[in-house]
Amino acid sequence: MAGPIYVYRQADGTVHFSSKPPPAGVSARVFTAKSARFSVYRSRSSGPRRLYISKYRAIINRSAREFGLETALIRAVIHAESGFRPSAVSPKGALGLMQILPVNLRRLGIKDPFSPVQNIRGGTRYLANLIRKYNGNLKLALAAYNAGEDAVRKYKGIPPYRETVNYVKKVLSLRQRYSRVAS
Repeated sequence: MAGPIYVYRQADGTVHFSSKPPPAGVSARVFTAKSARFSVYRSRSSGPRRLYISKYRAIINRSAREFGLETALIRAVIHAESGFRPSAVSPKGALGLMQILPVNLRRLGIKDPFSPVQNIRGGTRYLANLIRKYNGNLKLALAAYNAGEDAVRKYKGIPPYRETVNYVKKVLSLRQRYSRVAS
């Protein structure tokens, strides 16, 4: 089980995420496995799951236009990553709707990973970069989004991790379902 994650802001506005408590006298939000309910989205049944058609519509539409992705794909990733819960924190420390790792926040221009606007824009930017990196191969881009680019490089394709294989299938299935509803 993962330990707590401490989130605090310094006087200069920098937001810190750490597994270690902040310096004495500094207030922090603490996320734990139990309180965060993690972002691992598991269905209790094998039947169709609820789709989130209107949640964050304007933000998703704007990010889709800006980075040239389908809204159905962005919705599918958010659905698989966080179940549309903006305060989701994974056991590995990934944050927010699109489950961005703290190490990637600055490079994606995210100051507040729990802000739907910043998280969706940053996650969409990252996903668009991965799709370009893998020459439009969506399966590889999704595998890299889930398991990391190093794992895709190491295995020269989708890593043989059950979680990643299932993640790619799930996102592609959700994308298809979101596409059907949109048309």
